[in-house]
Parts: sequence; C-alpha cells; structure tokens
Amino acid sequence: MSRRKLQTLLPVVAGIMLLSACGQNAETDVASEAASAELPNGMTVKEQIEARQGHLKKIGKAFKAISDQLKAGSPDLAEIQTAAASVPQEAMGMADWFPEGTGPGSGVKTEALPIIWEDKADFDEKVLAMQDAAGNLATVAQGGDIAAIGAAFKTTGGTCKDCHDKYREDD
Repeated sequence: MSRRKLQTLLPVVAGIMLLSACGQNAETDVASEAASAELPNGMTVKEQIEARQGHLKKIGKAFKAISDQLKAGSPDLAEIQTAAASVPQEAMGMADWFPEGTGPGSGVKTEALPIIWEDKADFDEKVLAMQDAAGNLATVAQGGDIAAIGAAFKTTGGTCKDCHDKYREDD
C-alpha cells in the first residue's frame, strides 16, 4: 500500500474504532460508577461485595475442613473444633452484608440473586437460622462427640443449602 493511502486510511480506521468503543465505555462507566458508589456504612458497593464474598469463602473453607475430617478414618478433633468455632464468627452480621444496591445490577460480579432484596424478610430468617445452627455446631464441636458433630454439621449445611437454593446463582 502506498504511503499516501496509508496516511489517509489510518485516521479513518482510528475514528471508526473510537466511535465503536463509545457505547462500550458508557456501559463500563455506569457499572464503574455503581461499583464505586458509597453505601451508608461507608464502604463502596465493590468493597461490600468483596467483603461479603471473603466471609462466605472463609465459611466454605471451614465447612470443607470439617467435612474432610468427618470423612477421615481418624478425624482430627482439634481441627474440627477450630473450623466449627470460626463459622459463627465469620457469619456474624451476615444480614448486613447485603445492603440495597449490592446485587447483580451493581456491575460487580456476584452470585447473589435479586430475590434477596425482593423477599428480604425470608432471606433474613434464613440467615438467622444459619447463624443459630452455626453457633450450635461450634458448641457441639467443643463437646468432642464426632457423631453429634456430624449431625450438627448436617443441620448447619442444610441451612446454607436452603438459602443457596433460593438466593444464590447456580454454581
């Protein structure tokens, strides 16, 4: 291609690329603004969702540790007790992890479904049931009876499932 044609063609191509990106930037800007909006608790939407996800991952890690030990031939009671004690600690304040504006419309990746905010009373009941079961699991674990720990673990896991089935995007 001649130098003259190249000099004419480059600005045209650059202009087309800029124009095609305009709509994409507008969507990105709106999502970015929503994610950086400040909530009444002083956190941004993004910070709130990341904090929520962090707590939930820690709870999941504790559940995995307990599950692995309960399946082991010789469960490590100390490991179970430590993990079980962390669950109610991590779940503390869970109902407050889901303020208005931190759902899928926020522009931040979350598996929380919009029904959380549409049926907040039921969601809050499920959160309380999980927190109660988690407290019981921690107490039972301190007693050291593996069979009782298994039963309390199953009950606590059931409360998680109840919530996930209705309020969390499928894995």
